[in-house]
Amino acid sequence: MATNDSIDTVTQAEPIGGQQDDIMTVRDLVVSYETGEGKANVVNGVDVDIHRGEILGIVGESGSGKSMFASALLDAVEKPGKVSGDITYQPAEGEAIDVLDIPTAQLKSLRWEEISMVFQGALSSFNPTMTIKGHFEETLRAHDVGQNEGIERARELLSDLYLDPDRVLDSYPHELSGGMSQRALIALSIVLEPSVLVMDEPTGALDLLMQRSILSLIDDVQEKYNLSIVFITHDLPLVAGLADRLGVLYAFEIVELGPSDEIITEPGHPYTRSLLKAVPNLDAPLDTMQPIDGSAPHPSNIPAGCTYADRCSLATEECLEEHPPFHDIGTDNGGAASTDEDHFAACYHWERARAEMPLEIDADAYEGTVDRERRPTADDETVVTLDDVEVHFEKDQNILDLFEEPDIVRAVDGVSLEIPENDVVALVGESGCGKTTLGKTGIAAQRPTGGTVSYRGQDIWATKDDGIGEIDYKEIRKSLQIIHQDPGGALNPNRTVMASLAAPLKRWQPDLESEDRQARVLGMLERCGLEPAADYANRYPHQLSGGEQQRVALIRALLMNPDMILADEAVSALDVSLRVEMMNLMLELQEQFNTSYLFISHNLSNARYLAEKSDGRLGIMYLGEIVEIGPAGEVLADPKHPYTKVLKWATASVEPDQEVSEPPIRSIDIPDPVNPPSGCRFHTRCPEAREVCKHESPALGGDIEGGRTHSASCFRDDEDHEYWDSEPLTDEDTMASIDETV
Repeated sequence: MATNDSIDTVTQAEPIGGQQDDIMTVRDLVVSYETGEGKANVVNGVDVDIHRGEILGIVGESGSGKSMFASALLDAVEKPGKVSGDITYQPAEGEAIDVLDIPTAQLKSLRWEEISMVFQGALSSFNPTMTIKGHFEETLRAHDVGQNEGIERARELLSDLYLDPDRVLDSYPHELSGGMSQRALIALSIVLEPSVLVMDEPTGALDLLMQRSILSLIDDVQEKYNLSIVFITHDLPLVAGLADRLGVLYAFEIVELGPSDEIITEPGHPYTRSLLKAVPNLDAPLDTMQPIDGSAPHPSNIPAGCTYADRCSLATEECLEEHPPFHDIGTDNGGAASTDEDHFAACYHWERARAEMPLEIDADAYEGTVDRERRPTADDETVVTLDDVEVHFEKDQNILDLFEEPDIVRAVDGVSLEIPENDVVALVGESGCGKTTLGKTGIAAQRPTGGTVSYRGQDIWATKDDGIGEIDYKEIRKSLQIIHQDPGGALNPNRTVMASLAAPLKRWQPDLESEDRQARVLGMLERCGLEPAADYANRYPHQLSGGEQQRVALIRALLMNPDMILADEAVSALDVSLRVEMMNLMLELQEQFNTSYLFISHNLSNARYLAEKSDGRLGIMYLGEIVEIGPAGEVLADPKHPYTKVLKWATASVEPDQEVSEPPIRSIDIPDPVNPPSGCRFHTRCPEAREVCKHESPALGGDIEGGRTHSASCFRDDEDHEYWDSEPLTDEDTMASIDETV
């Protein structure tokens, strides 16, 4: 363990305002910037204690101050940001250290040796010109730690994180998957054996399966290395089962703090209760998920009273005028808490909130029927048909590989699917499984290398190439639209909203008068809640929030009155409190325009909400194939494919008793789509795999006929298959299969 011999200390009788077992105390922490609109406090008077050996989860939406709080704990806020207040670090031995008042050289010793940090983007944290081993060596040298001892410790850490040390240490960052990079970064952050680890959205860019797997690993590593962890995230369900305590951050301050199970079951702050009901999840009935109206205040215009008052149904004059102090709402003060930990909420009306804002997160998700005015029926005409579609790419080559045959990525490999009018199909799977490629192929934005794609029975590419068919190719393209994952990047930054939305109308409806175009755009802005419409029409993309940008992108697609829209991760970039609102809007507009959605997501909860709310279908993709598809409620209530069960496990639940358990899967990392496993492609990771799975590929069947049956490509779905007489595969067998594909 690193020592504090080189660090100046401040003498105190005890940690500031905390307990003797507090490893860090934070008092009146402010991070501010000077802007053209005045002083902006992006962290505004935060008080919190971090207990020794605990995992403290800090939950907040985008712009709430999470990352600034994380940086401030290491006094690492970049200029021109200014940090004030008190941050005290109490080592296991020795005197307390004032983090904000020590010389720069000594601060560098404190960082990484005593308080370390895992940043959000692993790849952006690594030098692309250095191997992973080089990063470890550089860190060890900077802190005068012996190379041999340090690299041996790095190897142990990588092994604890289920990585092959030899392979990872010799690799460059770009040669590792996202999950492998993130785990390597975690190992690098604790190679100096710090006492405190600050993790800023450490799983934000990862798939659900990798997120949950890394949470399990963090739990193990925290216990083995006796770490105190501050886990910062926007995803409340993700951290609920990991953290010992939760702090809820809203408008640059902590509004509620307490034990995780109490925050989930009996929160006292209206914002926390509303947030729990707004988060899409697999446990709650659909009609209990409600978006939060309004928006958070700007950091340069923080109200004098409660920062949540203008969005709160319980707000009184007192809330508007006086900032509420923390109230102890635990057992001894009338709460329903059952632990000895303190539970606080900055709210005058926490008792009313508990009484008048009920939570229903524990209810059975699959009771009742879906309330929908119009469902797709067998009589509906099919809009898009994919028949045995393949999309294969040549993998990008390095300059040294130019004289070798390029590797072929089998992005989509034999997918058949029908999408009728007014339908919703939500595709879920890990990154690299082919979801987006399949979606783009379905809207004719990607040419297939095999199979056919038809629009209303007409081969799209035969129409484009040879003019075959009654429907013009331009009409087909107009009828198949897309909403991109990043609406900010998809909107021209130099055009106003009006100009961006009027442009497609000018192209496709040139006879429309200018006044009519503007009226149509303004009407859609108003219909989508962007009011006053004339004001929003004159804004540029950077003047819109993420949710507002996404609405503009949806409007642009719908102005073409399309038959189908590919919504590619259309809500993943939004805060959890906005996702339900956006998906509700998509479904409301579907009723008006009779549009089908092909919804792409790596988040099973989002996909479940949209698909089940619309009485649509849920499709599960794995390595270029759809391995299960059917009505959303049926697929989730009775998953037939082991991979679907894994995705359900990976989907965090807003439950107080959930545990971060071991994943029901043999290998965390997905195989390379260049050389997918033989037989069933999931067999190298499947805990149920048997010998026959290595050699025979199960068929999905059924869906190309347009039915809404529940189908899965798994031998276990057939009671008479030879699978049941085949020998179960061992871990050694699956490792051998993996080696054959490398």
